[in-house]
Amino acid sequence: MASVNKAILIGNLGRDPELRYTQGGQAVANFSIATTERYSSRDGERQERTEWHNIVTWGKTAENCAQYLSKGSSCYVEGRLQTREWEDKEGNKRRTTEVVAQVVQFIGGRRGAGSGPSPVETTAPSAAGDAPPPPSDVPF
Repeated sequence: MASVNKAILIGNLGRDPELRYTQGGQAVANFSIATTERYSSRDGERQERTEWHNIVTWGKTAENCAQYLSKGSSCYVEGRLQTREWEDKEGNKRRTTEVVAQVVQFIGGRRGAGSGPSPVETTAPSAAGDAPPPPSDVPF
């Protein structure tokens, strides 16, 4: 039976991307985005619920995210869910689930740029190297 592991999110960054490099020189960036659901309660009162999502990007996508995104920026993220486990300094087992982004589209303007939207899309190659090419209307 086939299976699908795909997450699609549009939200705002809660912090600036953190860019690091592995010992092998591979770029990796981590950031979080918030998605907000708005609804009316049974008594008609407007409610909001915000979910925070941890995002991981690799390679050129990571470098582009660090360069063009900042806290408060809007972006579209498409990727797969992945759960990691590790031991903290006290020896406790920890676990986190994150979105490993394969496509990130910047919905707002560039950092430090003038107002107005300036969408930019960056696509990470998949493990098999078969990532689709970016759309022809990408400005670079």
